[in-house]
Amino acid sequence: MTHRSLYASSVLVLALALPVAASAQINGGIDIPVVPSNLVVEAGHEPFLLTRAYGTQNYFCQSNATWKLYGPQATLYPGNVPFQIATHFLSPNPEEQGLARATWMHSHDGSAVWAAKIEEAPAAGAIPWLLLEKVGTIEGTIGRGLLAQTTFIQRVNTLAGLEPEVPCAPNAIALVPYETDYIFYRAEKK
Repeated sequence: MTHRSLYASSVLVLALALPVAASAQINGGIDIPVVPSNLVVEAGHEPFLLTRAYGTQNYFCQSNATWKLYGPQATLYPGNVPFQIATHFLSPNPEEQGLARATWMHSHDGSAVWAAKIEEAPAAGAIPWLLLEKVGTIEGTIGRGLLAQTTFIQRVNTLAGLEPEVPCAPNAIALVPYETDYIFYRAEKK
């Protein structure tokens, strides 16, 4: 590889990485959709990261032939940037003696947040919008990681993800595609 092509590749990588870093630093510049009053984040917290998630809501069939949600699996991207910023899944929260909680883990710094639903609002033809509150964090491999700052998360602008409407055979699983925006909040800086 020549110096010129190495330089051009470096510039391209830097140019593509800048929107990711910039979106992670936005304070108050995030376009928050209008949400029902029960999903409004309490005063003293500010949005710091907006992501779009693509993945599945995962259901299993219980012994009574009804579906039960057992967790999400999704990849999160900041805005329209084609770089993964986080993964969303169900995992044991170390701050609650391993209680399974919704988890978001940053793809680059290893920070993570576990959250519990405190409110929800219905969405037409899709999984509900949610307000979640942090119940645990880790700072990640480099410390002071981005998601460790999280205090609240809103799940808004949901598409699909509802449990199947068909009867099921016990122990069957269904991985139902969904999309949503996750908006991460932190304590306002004084």
